[in-house]
Amino acid sequence: MAAVGTWSFSRPAVERMMSMLLAGQNATDVVETAMSEVEDDVDTGRHIVGRGGYPNFKGVVECDAAIMEGLPGRFGAVAALRGIAQPCRVARKVMDRSPHSLLVGEGAESFAQELGFIPEPNENMLSDHTSTAYQEFLEKNKSVVSGHDTLGLIALDLGGNITVGASTSGAPFKSPGRVGDSPLPGCGLYADHTVGAAAATGDGDKIMCYCPSFHVVQLMRQGSSPNEACQAVLADIQRRISGDTCFEVGLIALNIKGEVGAASSVEFPYTFWKQGMGSVEKLVLNQASSDTSKNDLFTH
Repeated sequence: MAAVGTWSFSRPAVERMMSMLLAGQNATDVVETAMSEVEDDVDTGRHIVGRGGYPNFKGVVECDAAIMEGLPGRFGAVAALRGIAQPCRVARKVMDRSPHSLLVGEGAESFAQELGFIPEPNENMLSDHTSTAYQEFLEKNKSVVSGHDTLGLIALDLGGNITVGASTSGAPFKSPGRVGDSPLPGCGLYADHTVGAAAATGDGDKIMCYCPSFHVVQLMRQGSSPNEACQAVLADIQRRISGDTCFEVGLIALNIKGEVGAASSVEFPYTFWKQGMGSVEKLVLNQASSDTSKNDLFTH
């Protein structure tokens, strides 16, 4: 059993996953529950996730979320979903109840309502922090905000099932209808029950062009450790860019042995727990491909 999450703010979610996994719950329920609790917390909205997230340039919060099991064909996602503070729960319903895999905009909202979700007014989706930031954007054209986007969570349960989820309210002050990498399989997340799973975070408009989560899982299939796979994918992206600087991208991976790995083009904290550890640990990559010593303690 093991669990991993992107960024420092994932720690409560990974602690929740640890508790649920130890209680014998399955990986999909674990990811959905832990993710939805973060999504619905207005304080974590400033990290560009769920309630309290930053709105688009018209002032409306639109959320993307996805969940993917390692079993073939088990994927569900929503994008540009308005008024739902726990979009991951709707994504789970898409996976379980819809003949489709990805629903967007009004279609996603209608589907959610049919299954009992009640959309909230947009003002309920904003926080004081993000409302103030939006006003500064309107008055001063201040579009740069602090924080990181995308919560990615991976859980491996006692039965060997592995599930990955991703959720974000997207780039601050984005164009209405903009969709990033988070709800796209292979881009923001990917899972295979015979190998493991991976999730990405960062500049979604760029990340989606490289399908890094799929690439990480494929390298693990070929024998790479999670850490080796993440580092190799990041190096491949950097080579293909052919520039001195890389856009913001962070990768986490977990294989079916419970080994974890990560790589990032920026300083990247992430949180991790595996069976036998007494508590959740926070691991930090200081810069791309250079500080893996602490991470390697948990890879082998």
